[in-house]
Amino acid sequence: MIWLGIDPGLAIAGWAILKGDETKTPEIIEYGIVETHKSLPTGERLVELEEDFIAIMKEFKPHHVAIEMPFFNRQIKSAGKVLQALGVINLVCYREAQITPIFLHQASWKAHLGNGRATKDEVAEILQQIFDLPELPINDSVDAIAIAYGAACGLRNSIN
Repeated sequence: MIWLGIDPGLAIAGWAILKGDETKTPEIIEYGIVETHKSLPTGERLVELEEDFIAIMKEFKPHHVAIEMPFFNRQIKSAGKVLQALGVINLVCYREAQITPIFLHQASWKAHLGNGRATKDEVAEILQQIFDLPELPINDSVDAIAIAYGAACGLRNSIN
């Protein structure tokens, strides 16, 4: 099974491709980030996200997609833009591969790693141990790897 894990965002969206299933530790195939420039209009940034995620879907042909469901408190001004980005990513998954993504809460995939409040640095350290890696970048791709890993191991939330 090929898993695509996504940490959604309009400015930066992390992504990771893992291969494997619940019976053994999956293998990291590739990971990265998609960035859009804040000086561009939102619509143009959404088109850029769409094009980049179409390319990822076509290149890696995932069987499953796991996406972090963002949590916002009332003070977050960027919530609307992140949710628009999430909608575009969800659309691409379905239109390109007829995949309905699995949505995971941040606390659940972090708890799956052993620390529901882990920082990005701590997530990277845990993933380095799990996958026996020399180092990982400290950016949104680290979270995407953890999201894909949790889903590949069978983690699910009841989010529709």
